Amino acid sequence: MAPSRSRTLRRCQRVLYWIPVLFIGLIACWSYYAYVIQLCVVSMKNIGEKIVCLVFYHLFFIMFVWSYWKTIFTKPMNPSKEFHLSYTDREQIEREDRGEGQQEVLRRMAKELPIYTRTLSGAIRYCDRCQLVKPDRCHHCSVCDKCILKMDHHCPWVNNCVGFSNYKFFFLFLAYSLLYCIFIAATDLQYFIKFWMNGLPDTQAKFHIMFLFFAAAMFSISLSSLFGYHCWLVSKNRSTLEAFRAPVFRHGADKNGFSLGCSKNMKQVFGDEKKYWLLPIFTSLGDGCSFPTCLVNQDSEQPSTPSAHNLSAKNITEAHPFPAKPLRESQNHLLGSGQTWSEGASDDEKGKLGMSNPVMIIENET
Repeated sequence: MAPSRSRTLRRCQRVLYWIPVLFIGLIACWSYYAYVIQLCVVSMKNIGEKIVCLVFYHLFFIMFVWSYWKTIFTKPMNPSKEFHLSYTDREQIEREDRGEGQQEVLRRMAKELPIYTRTLSGAIRYCDRCQLVKPDRCHHCSVCDKCILKMDHHCPWVNNCVGFSNYKFFFLFLAYSLLYCIFIAATDLQYFIKFWMNGLPDTQAKFHIMFLFFAAAMFSISLSSLFGYHCWLVSKNRSTLEAFRAPVFRHGADKNGFSLGCSKNMKQVFGDEKKYWLLPIFTSLGDGCSFPTCLVNQDSEQPSTPSAHNLSAKNITEAHPFPAKPLRESQNHLLGSGQTWSEGASDDEKGKLGMSNPVMIIENET
């Protein structure tokens, strides 16, 4: 009975999660009826004004619905198989205590992966539920019960995780919904004033005109603050989670660790071709598993090279051009490099490379 009840509870939860989406859908359908039928067709007398309003309204409405649909139904990307522990590694992790044995498993995996971030204690970011080493900017979603690449947040209004695969769609959804509400409020304002001044006949349209203006104005205020916040996040190349808790590198937490300048930060989300920026089509750069960062060459684990000390901040940024290399071509400059050394190397050899063997522990991070 217990498993059956658990399955029933999960089904009920899945249904309840769609209520906010259904609410937004109903509001959008009612607003379409109220604006097109009650305002444009019934209340507007000027043919030119009616045509202009209908053309621009449908443009904003189509883009709003398109971006909202893509945000909801684009499946969040999960870490690729390279980040998952093999069956042998999982068995070894389960057998060993939280000591050197587990550290060695993660250390061996990390040498082959393009990861630069750590937990607050300096450990490799490892997800016990998904049994994988977390890529940079990846987090485990407790609602989806999965690790999501470049997770921004789980949004109940779209019943989906907002992350690498659909963040552009979410951003455009905010932009077009804001434009949609502002346009409705601006074109409905004069008829709303006429309603208060008893300048409109006493018809059913009066109710729709009044509430349409209130709803559009209210949503415009709330959306403007949220859209402005995400504009700031994009300009800084941060996610919502990173804004609240800065990513941690080997040298410590740094909120600007992934910032490459406003222009390149925007290209990370919208891509190189500006003609696609305003369309809800996936054009984001990279693979979601690795990201360019201006802090890689400043890492204490980075091998010393004659040119490394002469690199300016601009050169460091240009050393990691867009798009990010595919995972199979990526190199972990933090834990591995062209120069390698064995555990038994002498102290002189270690000093020559400017490296030390970090003590790494497993730390589960949700």
